[in-house]
Amino acid sequence: MDAALDKALGIHDNALKLRSQRSSVIASNIANSDTPNYKARDLDFKQLLSHAANQQQSNSVTLQTTNSSHLGGGGHSIDGEMMYRTPTQPALDGNTVDTQAEHTRFAENTFMYQASLSFLSSKFKGISYAIKGQ
Repeated sequence: MDAALDKALGIHDNALKLRSQRSSVIASNIANSDTPNYKARDLDFKQLLSHAANQQQSNSVTLQTTNSSHLGGGGHSIDGEMMYRTPTQPALDGNTVDTQAEHTRFAENTFMYQASLSFLSSKFKGISYAIKGQ
C-alpha cells in the first residue's frame, strides 16, 4: 500500500489480518479438542500488533515475494510467535484445549474483527468524502 494510505488507515488493516490469523488458530484448537496430546496454542495479539505497527512506521516500502521462503519480503509469519496455552485442567490424554474457553475467545475475537472492519469502513468513507469534496 501507499505510505499515505497506510497512515490514513492506521493499525486497523494490521489488526484485521492478525484477528483473521488468530481466528484460524482458535478454530484449530477447537477442531482438535478431542485429539490426544494436542496442545492449545494462541497468539499474543498485542505484541504482534505493536510489532506490525513498528514495522509499518520504520518501513515505508515493503517487497512483494512470490514464495514465502524468499528473504526480505516484509511478510509477517506467526509460526515462531505462537505460544502454548497454560491449561487450567489438562485432560488425562494430554490435551490442553478447554472448549468452552476457546469458544469464548473465538466469539471475542470475532467481535473485535467486526470492530476493525467498522473502523476501516469509516476510514474509507472519510477518504471517499475527502476525494469527492463533500
